[in-house]
Amino acid sequence: MGISHPGADSLHLSRRRRVMALPLAAVLTVAAMGLAGPVSAAPAANPAVINQWSAVAVATVTVDAGKANAEGFMWLGFTQAAVYNAVNGITGRYELYRWNPTRPAGASPQAAAAAAAYTILVNYFPTSKVSRLDPAYAASLAAIPNGQAKARGIRFGQRAAARIIALRTNDGRNAPITFDRPLGPGVWRPTATPPVPFFDPWLSQLRPLTLRSPDQFRPGPYPALGSARYARDFNEVKLLGSATSTARTPAQTQTALFVSGMTFSLVGGALGDYANRHGLGISARARLFAAVDMSVTDAVIASWDSKMHFGFWRPVTAIRLADTDGNDATAPDTGWNSLIPSPPYPDYTSGLNSVAAAATRAMTRVVGSSHVDLNVFSGATGTTRHYELASQVTTDAVNARVWSGIHFRFADDAGRTQGHRVADWALDHYFQPR
Repeated sequence: MGISHPGADSLHLSRRRRVMALPLAAVLTVAAMGLAGPVSAAPAANPAVINQWSAVAVATVTVDAGKANAEGFMWLGFTQAAVYNAVNGITGRYELYRWNPTRPAGASPQAAAAAAAYTILVNYFPTSKVSRLDPAYAASLAAIPNGQAKARGIRFGQRAAARIIALRTNDGRNAPITFDRPLGPGVWRPTATPPVPFFDPWLSQLRPLTLRSPDQFRPGPYPALGSARYARDFNEVKLLGSATSTARTPAQTQTALFVSGMTFSLVGGALGDYANRHGLGISARARLFAAVDMSVTDAVIASWDSKMHFGFWRPVTAIRLADTDGNDATAPDTGWNSLIPSPPYPDYTSGLNSVAAAATRAMTRVVGSSHVDLNVFSGATGTTRHYELASQVTTDAVNARVWSGIHFRFADDAGRTQGHRVADWALDHYFQPR
């Protein structure tokens, strides 16, 4: 299954064109001009369009819409599903995602990718249309020679996006779900002041992209409050995750902070950088982004199912109320605070670890190697780390959430396993070579 060789579509890499920005008014002109001209049997396809629209999607979702959170991964998954179908519906290299259209002869996969991403994003984020999406779309179209190949690619990309939009109708988004479990030992409750309720609980029942159901990979229960495992992980996070810890090393602090801001780079910019350095063609590149981002979407859903089902308290609550847990090996500290604030949702399983594990496992399955060769940027520290192996990413993620003081290690371990299982399922059932 590896794609160490970029494939036939990489032959067009030498024909890359610089993307030039056009005035907004040029969008209609460019699209109209694309209706005339000869059909190319093998139209050139600059794979950079995949990176460009991934970046546009991340900016639209995280900056414009302010969804740099668990929900944001869902929108990226939708976008990459449409782009993957648009490109591979033309090139025919990989099996499509829940779609079986007639392959359009001579259509431009580059135009299709841009049209698919634009149509998805403008549908779900119309307030970004004028400021971000229309200019980006005009620039993408300007980089493609006018003609029937371009026009056919645009139309096919629009169809690919419409298919994903239709598939996601009534999928459970924004369902009126609340977390209202009676308080008691081990039960999650808001940790911020003033209290912030459970964030997006509807994610726990959102229809997955590839899984059969949100609870398909729900883990077994967390360790009993009176157990030795619970006490061990309790005392570890209490010691190393405190805002004022003197046991945590500077290197551990830096890792904790780095990981807190790396996830959107992991599923966006880091993939694009890898694709550029390894010369992936447009089909393989669309596959890489879709496999990672769609697996991550389902990993979030699986983690939120677990969070809602188990409703387990965060370390900050557990440590302050340790005199209620019935475990002689734990002791309360009513003034304890974590290095970084706990997000407003339960501990078990760790969402970040589900995301990191799903992203790296999906990538290893696509490239056929555990050597992921990723350069990952963190907005929290403004630094970039190189990860040669997938296991290095997930090890940092597990440790970081303990050193941040916001997860018990057993929640991180369960999240990592959950993410691996989600990605394996996705790659076992989707994104296969034709």
